[in-house]
Amino acid sequence: MSEKIGFIGLGIMGCPMALNLCKAGYTLWVHARRPEMMLPLIEVGATACSSPKAVAAQTDIIFTMVSDTPDVEEVILGENGVMHGASADNLIIDMSSIAASSTRRMAATLAEKDIEMLDAPVSGGDKGAIAGTLSIMVGGKAAQFERARPLFEVLGENIVHIGDHGAGQIAKTCNQVLVSQTIAAVGEALLLAKAAGVEPANVRKALLGGFAGSRILEVHRQRMLEHHFQTGFKTKHCHKDMRVAMQTAHELGIALPGTALATQYLSALMGTRPRSLDSAAMVLALEQLSDVHLGKGERFKEE
Repeated sequence: MSEKIGFIGLGIMGCPMALNLCKAGYTLWVHARRPEMMLPLIEVGATACSSPKAVAAQTDIIFTMVSDTPDVEEVILGENGVMHGASADNLIIDMSSIAASSTRRMAATLAEKDIEMLDAPVSGGDKGAIAGTLSIMVGGKAAQFERARPLFEVLGENIVHIGDHGAGQIAKTCNQVLVSQTIAAVGEALLLAKAAGVEPANVRKALLGGFAGSRILEVHRQRMLEHHFQTGFKTKHCHKDMRVAMQTAHELGIALPGTALATQYLSALMGTRPRSLDSAAMVLALEQLSDVHLGKGERFKEE
């Protein structure tokens, strides 16, 4: 474990991922916009740094895990960004979910300084981050993927090199397109059952054993039927991912009508409910359209 590791972005996903690297025996240098977010890592031996630039100056491989495209660009290319502290042959691994076109531009800029980059967004949520069972979708050079593979194996289980720069982000966008539309479909199915006077929980049980069964139907049933939306993948993050999907479709000149509709459901939800709700709360927007309600009251609070 000769490589020194940096980790920037210690939120609900980044913190447990960085902790797993520490537990695996790697030496970490870390940075977060809020200093208190670094405390769990400092307690297990990581070194706190004042900026992304400072992290890069001390390390060989630098992970970034932040919220959105502008945040990644600031962390990597900004005045105190990773690029200005990194040396030739350093490797930056961005595990955020952002636009593939932005990833490709950043990779090209870094290549001018002989700094390598992988895009490696993940699926599996905070539970997967804690357990080290994430699915990791990687874009970039094959040689750099192999260099990073031991680190990825600490963080996840299903690790796939998709292709060149940006390919990992495209795979993640495809994942979110499927997830968002499936959430909407499950919500519609349960509302149809309720409107017809049939117990939605029983319908769901029957569907799980057939061709319509899905992970979304399995996991989100309780959240939808009980209006229990406090935990999970936040609406604001899902909405951001759908914005990336629609941006990518616009850049490619293709139509994604189902994705556009799911995005509108999320937009309506964000306009009327806390943005911290789990994305399964999309069913609330569907309930409003039909005046049919699955849950008894709304069990959530602003965060």
